[in-house]
Parts: sequence; C-alpha cells; structure tokens
Amino acid sequence: MNVLIGTGGDWYCDICNPFQYATSIMGNPAQRGAHIKDATDFFDGLERGQLPAVSFLKPDSFGDGHPASSKLDVLEALIDRVLDGLKRHSDLAEDTAFIITFDEGGGYFDSGFMQPIDFFGDGPRIPLIIVSPFTRGGHVSHTYGDHASIVKFIERNWRLKPLTSHSRDNLKNPIIDPSNPYVPLNSPAVGDLFDMFHFDKGGDHSNDN
Repeated sequence: MNVLIGTGGDWYCDICNPFQYATSIMGNPAQRGAHIKDATDFFDGLERGQLPAVSFLKPDSFGDGHPASSKLDVLEALIDRVLDGLKRHSDLAEDTAFIITFDEGGGYFDSGFMQPIDFFGDGPRIPLIIVSPFTRGGHVSHTYGDHASIVKFIERNWRLKPLTSHSRDNLKNPIIDPSNPYVPLNSPAVGDLFDMFHFDKGGDHSNDN
C-alpha cells in the first residue's frame, strides 16, 4: 500500500496523510520510505499500468475540490485523469476498485445523521463513489460509513489487523433497521463497504488491485 500526497507546487497539505498518525508507519523509516510517496509516483505507475495493491491518492489543496482552496472542476479533472489512465490498461481496470470521496469538512453536502462515534464525533454526510467491475451498478448503499470504512474494507479484503487498538477501523459493522437504515442499532458502528460489491467472479481477491 502506498499513500500519495499532493500533485506538486506549494499546496502540499501536511496534515492530510491519515497514516502519519500511526506509529507503526511513521515511526518506521523503512515504512515511510517505501510507502509515503508523491502523487507523481502514482501517475508514473498508472502510465505503466503497474500500481501497488492499494494506493491512497490525496490531491494537494489546489486540486482537492475543497471549497476553501479549490474548485470541484479541478478535482473532477484529476478524477478523469485517473479514470483515463485505467482505461488505457484494461487488465488493470478489470481488477481495480477506484473509490472517490471528499473532505467531510467541506460546504457542498448535507448533514444527514452524524453518529457520535468517539471524542471527535463524525462529520457531515458526503458522497462516496466506487467505480469498479466488482461494484453493484446503480446501487445506493444506506449503510452508515466513514472514511475509516475504506480502511475496514482493505483490512477485511486482505485479512489485515486494524491499524491500532483504538482506531475507528475496530468499530463493528452496523446492524440496520430497514425502516431507518442510516442509524445503526449497535452504534458506534461503521460499515466496511462490502455491501457495495459483488465478488461473484469467484476466487480470492486478496491480490487484486
């Protein structure tokens, strides 16, 4: 897994790498050197059709669509660049789940139900879109999710342990009341995104991109 921050210039967001708060990663120079990269490394790999099993691509403040520093069409152009790169490598696209999400501190989206997850609460409701041959086309998931849901998906799919003993990826998957699916009956709980996929192609997907 690589975490890729920024697209160049002086717009680097030095608090936007979520894994810098995990001692197991940032406290290990070898881990930092191997997995904390610049976004240019991602696009170089995409151009060659060679990506790690997991990559987090965090645009810099100029291109992240955040209302304080960017515009949505700039972010959309970056998303198009990734999609176009995947289309040029059909074998890569066939095994890839491209997950697109936003900053919960933005100003474009509605509040919805905000679950009191921990001391930091949780943020306003935001879009999360998955582009993949493995997704259920046209499906809208009502399961309560969080940015930690992406980490939970990775850990379940690759059979990994949680980042720490106290991080949000330790939370249970929601138990849902169909009449009010957004509010977990077993709060605090966040989903792992598996209800958005159909892995009926068969086999073990732990080595997929």
